[in-house]
Amino acid sequence: MKTAQDVIDADLQYICSNLKSEFAQMAGKKLLIVGGAGFLGYYLVQSVLHWNETDGTAPIQLTVYDNYIRGIPDWLTKLKDNPNLTLAKHDITHPLPADIEDFQYIIHAASIASPTYYRKYPIETMDANVNGLRILLDYCQRQKAAGKPVEGFLFFSTSEIYGDPSPENIPTPETYRGNVSCTGPRACYDESKRYGETLCVNFAQQHDLPIKIARPFNNYGPGLKVTDKRVLPDYVRDVLAGRDIVMLSDGSPTRTFCYIADAIAGYYKVLVTGRPGEAYNIGTETPEISMATLADKVVAVSRELFGYTGKVVRQVSEDQAYLIDNPNRRCPVIAKARSELGYDPCISVDDGLQRALIWYQENREAEEA
Repeated sequence: MKTAQDVIDADLQYICSNLKSEFAQMAGKKLLIVGGAGFLGYYLVQSVLHWNETDGTAPIQLTVYDNYIRGIPDWLTKLKDNPNLTLAKHDITHPLPADIEDFQYIIHAASIASPTYYRKYPIETMDANVNGLRILLDYCQRQKAAGKPVEGFLFFSTSEIYGDPSPENIPTPETYRGNVSCTGPRACYDESKRYGETLCVNFAQQHDLPIKIARPFNNYGPGLKVTDKRVLPDYVRDVLAGRDIVMLSDGSPTRTFCYIADAIAGYYKVLVTGRPGEAYNIGTETPEISMATLADKVVAVSRELFGYTGKVVRQVSEDQAYLIDNPNRRCPVIAKARSELGYDPCISVDDGLQRALIWYQENREAEEA
């Protein structure tokens, strides 16, 4: 049976093979990833270092900022001696370090993305998405004025900015304006991401800066902690504990799930070749499956891999706000990313779930996300 390392190695090779021109353009330059110790950081960081080791040209010099509020994850600690990686403890809602380097590329991935946790820390979530973003955009403006321009800036927005689209707006294109509550339990995340996009567009237009926006659609896979409280980690916790999968809804809401290796390739394409001031849906168009179908797929893969004997049971969450403002359907139109960036997600949900479950088997313990 494959190991977690086998999965990681295959994923990193896949990502780098899809980013040959983008990473070549970044070669010999400096990249800052803010929030690099999180889920997206897992492969954002490792893919660059893998490319450095296997390409043989001038390496990308990578710096990670994170407040390490949960400590430095083991996977990042293992990389700390890499000569092309600098780790720095920094909270992006605070002023940037006085000795900050001149970065050519910046990725802002510092935000709480799990509904359970951003509802627990709503103000911190808004601060990272608005104040932290503004600090980085001001840095870009200063760098341009100093003759050291940033070549690419990526803001991670979210598919949540669309809220709960009406049926005629699913699949959802980037032009859809959204159906979002500004006062509901998810508003701290949804609305701060929407305002963050407004900041990005206006800085791009007013100051001629290369600011780009990615709207992720339901990423999953290695790096997403088993304690994250999103649907797949919850299902996996039950599987690894040998108990029935508990589904805290009627199972009818639908999503398209994009495996993280495909998503990371898309994000770097947005960073390097996306148009300034533009947003790109990054996800997969098919299949759009229900939470119940996802649970059934997890059961089937777990039986094949681990001999799992559990079943799916339905319960009501003790959290009364658990499903408030939860979109009934989420499915992107990705034609813009396909045509402009060459984005082409290829990993099926069945293949992705198998890779994810192999990884989770060896990463079943994690601090609260």
